[in-house]
Amino acid sequence: MAKVTTTRLKNSKPSRKTRETGALYSTLEKSDIEQLGTFADSKQAPIHRWFQYPAGFSYRAVEHTLDQFEIRPGQRVYDPFAGTGTTAVVCKGRCIESFGVEAHPFVHKIATVKVKWDYDFVELEKQAQELQFEIQYTPQHADAIEIGDVPELVRKCFSPRNLKNLIHIREEIAKTSEPYRAFFYVALTCALRQASAAATGWPYISPKSRIQERDGILAFHKQVALMLADLKKTPPDARKTAAHIILGDARATEMEQDQFDLSFTSPPYLNNYDYADRTRLETYFNGFASSWGDITEKIRSRLIMSATTQISRNRFEVDNIISDNLKTLAPALAAELQVKVNRLSKLRNEHTGKKSYDILVGQYFNDITQVLNDTYRVMKRGGNSIWIVGDSAPYGVFVPTDDYIAEIGLAAGFREAKVQQLRTRGDKWRGNTQRHHVPLSESIITLTK
Repeated sequence: MAKVTTTRLKNSKPSRKTRETGALYSTLEKSDIEQLGTFADSKQAPIHRWFQYPAGFSYRAVEHTLDQFEIRPGQRVYDPFAGTGTTAVVCKGRCIESFGVEAHPFVHKIATVKVKWDYDFVELEKQAQELQFEIQYTPQHADAIEIGDVPELVRKCFSPRNLKNLIHIREEIAKTSEPYRAFFYVALTCALRQASAAATGWPYISPKSRIQERDGILAFHKQVALMLADLKKTPPDARKTAAHIILGDARATEMEQDQFDLSFTSPPYLNNYDYADRTRLETYFNGFASSWGDITEKIRSRLIMSATTQISRNRFEVDNIISDNLKTLAPALAAELQVKVNRLSKLRNEHTGKKSYDILVGQYFNDITQVLNDTYRVMKRGGNSIWIVGDSAPYGVFVPTDDYIAEIGLAAGFREAKVQQLRTRGDKWRGNTQRHHVPLSESIITLTK
């Protein structure tokens, strides 16, 4: 009978399953393993560094996995939660075709540009120079820009002059032709937080916390130069390698079955992180959204359940929230989840915030079950699906997300599941009396078809 095998760090929480010694990253140093689930390594890496997105993972994790499973050109790799394209960028650099699905429209656009390397570089540099000239030598255009209708959050992040200059850049970019327009659009988007006078460190934007504002024009030109330099260093053979970033839903794709040799992903964690809200500065500035309602309609409604801000309680039957799909696949696990949902419903009424963690937990695993079903369908027999994920403890109720995903994966048809713990989490919150003190961790799951 198939089972989950698990490797845990010393002095960490006990495993739900038996111990596994031949883990995927057992050959790496402990300090390197701890970084695999974070964006730290990617902050200075070419291409990956264009958009500083802390919800991402290390590109080194993808590289190591490709090596471990000896994935080569001619094979295919899949990422059901493509994000800003970490998996796709690594694969492209190795001339390996990849497919990624991303539901967040703005993040999808970032990833699409990050995997486009086959520009006419002479023309791209020419367009960059012409754009710089128009921006630098037509200040009167910026002077005439009205900012009264700009969303308040954006206005609070920049001085009036800097904001007008940034909008001027945006208007000049709109006059350029594709594919160069998209390249410059991403450069400007990536420069926004660099130029902000408000603290914009992830995950929050804090207009009341002021920092030294940078000139938006200089920040934009510096970003363009950085991106150009990175592109020129890409291997010529890799520039034509296909990297397909699909704007869609990983719960039900239209991709052909049995086509991928490897899947590598990191799904949204069950930690109430609102991906739609965290990109408000960028989406507001670019006119994709202008209000909380816009963000809910255009972004949140597309994403799997991972934040209480996505929840409208009257849409769910809390005491019977586990889907028929999950109940059929893994009845014991479904029953265990429902018990935790019921406990969270009771605890919710004992807390002033009344967060809907009960619905969040149930619906999260309903959605993940659909993704696992579809991922199993598109994987080749013998292929491996790798998941980096963190567990959680809403209101102190421990949810072993890694073990649950592994068990659902087995129920979906994968013949083997291994869980290796990468690092412990949550230590920085020890002094917060409002927060639980349940030990948490981040793990990597290997599902084999």
